[in-house]
Amino acid sequence: MVKLGLYASMVSVIASVLIYIVLDDSQLAIYVGLWAPTLILYSQAYEQANK
Repeated sequence: MVKLGLYASMVSVIASVLIYIVLDDSQLAIYVGLWAPTLILYSQAYEQANK
């Protein structure tokens, strides 16, 4: 599950950069980029809860 959180956070960062470049929307890019640490922490908490 941790790997899924890591991959999801990487997708979030890449999507953030693409939104910033393609859509030129810095607010949305920041919002999407802030999902990355949340996804990692959620996946770690989920794994620990299911041990």
